[in-house]
Amino acid sequence: MNLLIPNLGSTSLKYQILEMPSETAIAKGRLERVTDYREAIAQISTAGTAIDGIALKAVHAGPDYRGTFVVDAKVVAALRQFLPAAPAHNAIYLTAIEAFQEAMPGVPIVAAFEPEFHHTMPEHARLYGVPGAWLEEGVAKYGFHGASHEYIAGRVAEMLGRETRLVSCHLGGSSSMCAIDRGKSVDTTMGFSPQSGLENATRHGDLDVFAVLYMMERHGWSIEEVRRQLAKGGGLAGLSGVAGGDVRDLETAAAAGNRNAALALDVFVYEVKKTIGAFAAAMGGLDAVAFTGGIGENSARLREACCAGLGFLGIEIDPAANGTGAGDRIVSAANSPVTVLALATNEELVVARRAYRCLTR
Repeated sequence: MNLLIPNLGSTSLKYQILEMPSETAIAKGRLERVTDYREAIAQISTAGTAIDGIALKAVHAGPDYRGTFVVDAKVVAALRQFLPAAPAHNAIYLTAIEAFQEAMPGVPIVAAFEPEFHHTMPEHARLYGVPGAWLEEGVAKYGFHGASHEYIAGRVAEMLGRETRLVSCHLGGSSSMCAIDRGKSVDTTMGFSPQSGLENATRHGDLDVFAVLYMMERHGWSIEEVRRQLAKGGGLAGLSGVAGGDVRDLETAAAAGNRNAALALDVFVYEVKKTIGAFAAAMGGLDAVAFTGGIGENSARLREACCAGLGFLGIEIDPAANGTGAGDRIVSAANSPVTVLALATNEELVVARRAYRCLTR
């Protein structure tokens, strides 16, 4: 079975064609500065390969869609219902579904929803203290970046030869962390929406909801105005004043003396460190910490900062190993009780595996 796996970002479209179940890559491609996803999808080259299915890394469709499903009218309706909770993500995937249905009529489209990996979270970690009627309407912690955290859990087990109590740190323009106890997600930082948890590039992260209500009432802002501000002007961009909130730009600005950029990085590092400790407590100990994503995999400075002062948990970075090398590698000291790794993630592979199971069961 040949599966096309598009990974749609806010301004990019990466894709692979994988032959399943051998997981052989037949073709790969990447389109940058995408403004029209219908046009971008029309430019995908299948290299003459017959496509048997399209597998999307979908984000949020509520409590009935925490798994992998063939896209039908009910899936599309659920994506639309939860569009306000994940506006940037769901809008792109709704457009993509329509575009692929037009470009490849008759080819099944599979949606592998990101909360799937987090379905093992215990109820006490999933629930919010909201009115019961809210809970009945699906207000709870879902968790996202599931494909990445699932891949990292498997990769760490493969490299270390055992299942571990692992904190997976997916750090990039969109960031989240996950407590993984011997292969199962038991807690994660993102909750009801991808807005929550760690500060993202332009998304705010954890925030007291009454601060939002206060500002709305004080300024007469509409829901749409507040959503725009918090989704596009919050996070590291809001803290630093550096447009886009890219950590590379923040590090450059901080090195040039920009105090707000330095402070934004300090806030981000603090949240990562605090969460490592909290997740160690949730799992009753810690065996490994893995850094992935654009920041986690590539920023030696940030990895070192996130691990500094965590010797009491058994985390000791090897400066030489952390500062050099490439590919999947261990960056902790030889005598460190907790293994620290820098890894490349592979969300497309996890999505392909889920889609293959869905289409062949």
